[in-house]
Amino acid sequence: MLKRTLMGLLRSHEQTGDKAKDPLLKSHYYKLSKDKTWEEVLSTLKKIQGYRIIHEVPSVGEIVLEKRTVTGRTMDITVSVIGVNPLTSAVDVYSASRGSLGDLGSNYRVIIELYRVLDKKLSAYKTSAQK
Repeated sequence: MLKRTLMGLLRSHEQTGDKAKDPLLKSHYYKLSKDKTWEEVLSTLKKIQGYRIIHEVPSVGEIVLEKRTVTGRTMDITVSVIGVNPLTSAVDVYSASRGSLGDLGSNYRVIIELYRVLDKKLSAYKTSAQK
């Protein structure tokens, strides 16, 4: 966590993906179709306190959220639902803070929090990385 805070002095964004070095930032996979995953993710995100859905594009699979921090900064978060194959979907998150300087690791913590909530809701469908 100290490393994230130190990196956060300079960086004001964080993202997940298959090639992420940090295992907590790897893409999350679910054994659900893209459409079903989209519905579950969207309904879950709408219920999380402190986040506001700004824009949603079902055809592309993107949900744009906004979160205000305690210090008054605004974070823009994009959640992407990607259809890997007809029965498997991946969820990736990109989070960036508006303003100058770094985020002290808050984007990292937001991504971990969102994944934790989504994994809890979709635990029956969670699967390991794409084969």
